[in-house]
Amino acid sequence: MMYISRIVSISFIIITLSSFSVSAVNRAMPNDSSVNVVDRISNVISPQIPDYVLFCGDTIRLKRYDMYERFDREMMAMMFMHSSTLQMLKKANRYFPMMAPILAQMGLPDDLKYLSVIESSLNVRAVSPAKAAGLWQLMPATGRMYGLEVNDTIDERYHVELSTVAAGKMLKDLYARFKNWSSVSAAYNIGPGRISTELKNQSAESSLDLWLVEETSRYVFRILAAKELFEHPRKYGFVVNQKQLYKSIRSNDVIVNGPIDDLYQFATDNGTTYFLLKDFNAWLRGKSIPNSMGKIYKIKVPFKEDIYYNSDAVTSKKINPME
Repeated sequence: MMYISRIVSISFIIITLSSFSVSAVNRAMPNDSSVNVVDRISNVISPQIPDYVLFCGDTIRLKRYDMYERFDREMMAMMFMHSSTLQMLKKANRYFPMMAPILAQMGLPDDLKYLSVIESSLNVRAVSPAKAAGLWQLMPATGRMYGLEVNDTIDERYHVELSTVAAGKMLKDLYARFKNWSSVSAAYNIGPGRISTELKNQSAESSLDLWLVEETSRYVFRILAAKELFEHPRKYGFVVNQKQLYKSIRSNDVIVNGPIDDLYQFATDNGTTYFLLKDFNAWLRGKSIPNSMGKIYKIKVPFKEDIYYNSDAVTSKKINPME
């Protein structure tokens, strides 16, 4: 009898909880039984794929089934990684104005800035498992080959402007070899030797027609998708106003041509904090600068009036990725 009583008690509890759950759901749902389930959720919209995209002055047509579907895949991935894509859009307002003039001065297409979006998600401190680093994800040997200092205390792969110059030199060398920006982009990802070999073996003229490992096969289409979305964010559901973009912050360059024993004290002496010093100079990897050779460094110290979002300070006009 005690066993039966326990079963009855448990059954009563289950029935009571079930009734409560159903009642709660009914209260939360509209009374109109004609409302369709689809109307109760947000729509998931497939992107409208253009017939072609422009990249570095080249027209890349997307009507062939594989071109359409590869571009579609990257657009969907970028559209629905909402927080990551939104953050990249905001960061672009800070970093594109630093990179674009350098690319222009080097005679390179402005669209190449989108390589940095795919390489690092515009994270200055990005480091890959293979030890590529910075906005342009340069390997240590590559950085040194193109004039960057790379060691335990100074790593200029993390320097926005200097790493852009180094990446630009590499891209110019690749273009001299391939004469095609799509192939240049693929070679930047996987290496020029592999692209040269596959172009020859597969009798192709562009990396877009090569059968490659998935990462490289997707790489150029990720760049194309980034450009399309960054140039037309509202078209793909991203609504950001000017005030919500990450602002450009002016800085003074403190010229250093000797050792600095203590960067904590250096920050204090220059009217800033150690945090801000490291944040604006990610290439400073240690807590000091040995600099026994007397090399000249420019260390950025941010303007105090620019570091607040509620500041009324007038800043120079910057490139708006929302335009």
